[in-house]
Amino acid sequence: MSPMRPVEPTRLTTSQTDRAAGVLLTAACGDALGVPYEFARPPAADELAEMLGGGLGDGAPGEWSDDTAMAAAIGRVAATGANLTKREALDEVALGFLQWFDGGPPDVGIQTSAVLTASARRLAAEGGPPSEVLAAEAAAYAERNPRSAGNGALMRTGPVALAHLRDRDACARAARAVAELTHADPLAGDSCVLWSEAVRAAVVDGRLDVEAGLDLIPGERREQWAAWLAEAQDVLPDGEVPGRRFTPNGFTVTALQAAVAAVTGTPVPDLRPREASYPCLHLQHALHAAVRIGDDTDSVAAIAGALLGARWGASAVPWRWRRLVHGWPGLDGRDLVSLATKAARGGRLDSKGWPDVDDVPYDEYASPHVVLHPYDDGVVIGTTRTRGAGVDAVVSMCRVGRAQACFDGATELVESRLMDAEDRDANPNLHFVLADTADAVRGLRAEGKRVLLHCVAAQQRTPSAAVAYAVMLGADPEEARERVLAVLNEARGYGRVWEAAGEVLAR
Repeated sequence: MSPMRPVEPTRLTTSQTDRAAGVLLTAACGDALGVPYEFARPPAADELAEMLGGGLGDGAPGEWSDDTAMAAAIGRVAATGANLTKREALDEVALGFLQWFDGGPPDVGIQTSAVLTASARRLAAEGGPPSEVLAAEAAAYAERNPRSAGNGALMRTGPVALAHLRDRDACARAARAVAELTHADPLAGDSCVLWSEAVRAAVVDGRLDVEAGLDLIPGERREQWAAWLAEAQDVLPDGEVPGRRFTPNGFTVTALQAAVAAVTGTPVPDLRPREASYPCLHLQHALHAAVRIGDDTDSVAAIAGALLGARWGASAVPWRWRRLVHGWPGLDGRDLVSLATKAARGGRLDSKGWPDVDDVPYDEYASPHVVLHPYDDGVVIGTTRTRGAGVDAVVSMCRVGRAQACFDGATELVESRLMDAEDRDANPNLHFVLADTADAVRGLRAEGKRVLLHCVAAQQRTPSAAVAYAVMLGADPEEARERVLAVLNEARGYGRVWEAAGEVLAR
């Protein structure tokens, strides 16, 4: 798919890139967490949602539903650098919706199904611009059904913001235009404008502000929306599930209120590394809260997930979720990160061709030799130059492709986003990422896998993660540092990442 009237590329900081990458990924995780509980008993207050599969579409564990499938259709167009306010781009989005629907998905909203069925018939008989046909059929459906402001447009709107990070007005126009492909009711468009602007503000500024887009709503409905948002943010008594009163939530207003309540009603943990209380755990806690609300659980959690990912980033998503999540059209979590990153960059790849290249080329010196982890000889410590290590799984802490040479036959890959930098902006979730990386090694080892732990040259990230893994196994941090330095001659042995590694909780 070639770019169509691309928007001006956006230059992002490292943390902004991470937050952009989190939008589609976290929405998909929320979707997959909510699938097993859709219109069924939600998890209790002391239970965590799990990616069990099943649901209305009898999906596999970790498989997303229509929420993320339709968001992926938007994301694929946004990833080309297209301007989503233009008809050419909207045509491609419409065709993506139709392609997905033509595959006979098992879980489709009533309104979306009606509009896409009518549109497919009309296009087959008469032709015409796909986006105009879909919008006309959506308007006709709304005319016949006065209560047509369903949540089917809101659930997929997250990636719209990624295509228009520089221009909030264009973001609002695009959000409404994409919504109107299936949902013509003004309230549906309003909800998408509000959520897309909240996502945009979170990516750009790192803030949660669900009211940021109120000024973009038509004046005659602005006061009502302000009241709805205020209601969703009411402080509740301790022990009450945030958002539980916003059921049923097939209506776009109550769906948005439920998502707002889950996000804003869930406390953000303090930064206390020794107690494993990291601020970005808010992402996980709030997604569980979204599922606990009940009713249309996958949609509410997908909506909440787009904003949570925009605030906390892909680096805040635990490896077990990243590993499991997948769905139409044959994508996984890594693919969603790729689409989101390219959309935020105006369709551009980085200087090494990432995220599309199969093998990221590195010119930096790196030793081809490997050493065994001093606390676990089933963990091989290496670099991008590592070959023939005989491993089943790889945990990478640098940019890699799908077929990086150092993988060398391994069948499992976990990518941890850890930067070799002193700037706090580079690793906003540093302690969590180190703990999650160590947990990935531990989890893969528990499955009987021999694991390669690597970055580019094993100077900072790899030795730091090796220390974190040792501490997680119960080792003394200072002893772990000494033993890792003893086997890794290239290790730097100082810096913010290195110091943080010793603060991972043994658990």
